[in-house]
Amino acid sequence: MRSPVPGSSRGSRARVPASRSTGGIRSAESAAAIARGDAGPVSVRAAELDSAVGLLSAVPDRVRRAFADRTLGRVLDYDRRTRADLMTTLETFLDCDGSWRRTADRMHLHPNTVRYRIGRVEALTGRNLAHIGDRLDVFLAMRALG
Repeated sequence: MRSPVPGSSRGSRARVPASRSTGGIRSAESAAAIARGDAGPVSVRAAELDSAVGLLSAVPDRVRRAFADRTLGRVLDYDRRTRADLMTTLETFLDCDGSWRRTADRMHLHPNTVRYRIGRVEALTGRNLAHIGDRLDVFLAMRALG
């Protein structure tokens, strides 16, 4: 049930744009699919959980790989077919904290080339790397790949 919009007349409801709800639906479907295939329990000590990467390392390899494939599989396939070097650009972009200029400098590219490549990554993944949640998903998926 939708909640009333603060400051609006009684009966008005907030609507979530379809573009924002799609990611949540996709994540829920992925989690359910992975859970159906996961037969064993996961045991983690609290002392091991000091970062998102630490939490990811506690997830079984098969589940990590499924997450990485679901998140970055289309980018990996695109790179294999076209040799576009999107994964290297993405890794550098994340290492440079999302800075177009620093990524371009490090890779000896024009900033527009970096923008184009990251735009392709966003189109292939359905993620917006300007949003921290999407950036974290992509970062963790890259870590899961090894």
